[in-house]
Amino acid sequence: MPGKSTVTVHADRETHPSRAVAPPIYQTAAFSAEDATAFAAGAVEPRGKDFYTRFGNPNHAQAAAVVAELEGTEAAMVTASGMAAITTAVLALVSCGDHVIGQKSTYGGTASVLLNLLPRLGVSTTLVDQRDSGAFEKALTPKTRLILVETPSNPLLQITDLRAVADLARAHGVLTLADNTFATPLNQRPADFGIDVVWHSATKYLNGHSDVSAGVLAGPEQILDRIWDTSLLTGATLGPIDAWLLLRGIRTLPLRVPRHNDNGLALAGALSSHPAVTRVHYPGLATHPQHKLAVDQMNGFGGVLGVEFTGGYEMADAFLAALRYPRRSASLGGVESLAVHPASMWAGMLSDDQITATVPAGLVRLAAGTEDTADLVADALAAADAVHQ
Repeated sequence: MPGKSTVTVHADRETHPSRAVAPPIYQTAAFSAEDATAFAAGAVEPRGKDFYTRFGNPNHAQAAAVVAELEGTEAAMVTASGMAAITTAVLALVSCGDHVIGQKSTYGGTASVLLNLLPRLGVSTTLVDQRDSGAFEKALTPKTRLILVETPSNPLLQITDLRAVADLARAHGVLTLADNTFATPLNQRPADFGIDVVWHSATKYLNGHSDVSAGVLAGPEQILDRIWDTSLLTGATLGPIDAWLLLRGIRTLPLRVPRHNDNGLALAGALSSHPAVTRVHYPGLATHPQHKLAVDQMNGFGGVLGVEFTGGYEMADAFLAALRYPRRSASLGGVESLAVHPASMWAGMLSDDQITATVPAGLVRLAAGTEDTADLVADALAAADAVHQ
């Protein structure tokens, strides 16, 4: 089997053959058919590439082909954003009266789907402490149809035992869906542990340049076909140019991720002993309570870390203001370092009580880019020194 760098460059070559070395951008809303038979076939082909761009586009198919190969799944599909991926998947896989299990530590948008959207549609939800694999089993009901996991979690970098959850779900006929945004398929492949469907906010590491909003779902063709049917109704279609930019970003993923890993670990190690810092959440640290599990299911630990400050929100905000290189921004995974105060960012998605229950007020999410490691570490320590005075 070819290596990851070879896969990112060549896995889509036969998806939509062309003599062009760089894939063309198919900036079209619709494609013509040669005859009635071809038109009828295109209208029902799941995740097609040359009928109508809401149904699929060559640029969609090319990006999806590479992600599927990287994740080790049968197929993949793209959406207009990470939230489009998760909402479309959940709407496709559960119905009124069903039950869904999620995590207490998870991205605010995912938490809002579980706590605010699904209950309005008659779907009950239970959020568990994902550090306790037994909590998933305790939350199971006869109506449970789906388990949503995220590991490492956003923004506390908690680890979920993927194999334990997948084995449990399969034994009870429950589907599993894993957010692999923080890890990327370079650091972790949930499908290798039995997870059914993997999703990404491809806006982050997969694109890697902060110039695209996109989502990706990868898994068995049969399940993706169901999700694709729903995507035709939600209409959260990724534009051809954005799909092309996503593919271009994926080409360099194996070059970027090792630097993100190195910078994340270096920042975590440097800040963990600073007197202004109460705790650093990063699974690559030997002091992380789930470090062994992280080592068992990950090849690297990513560029994101959570940093809690002794002075709460005010000190966290001052630290953000004192940073020279990381910009205050809601995203992550690009070549530039970004930092954000999660409790503030999630105010538009969750209630104050929901935020307080999941995110410490003094927590900063620091996402290391691909800058020189020494520069990022010196900058972070200088900012920490400034707020500690």
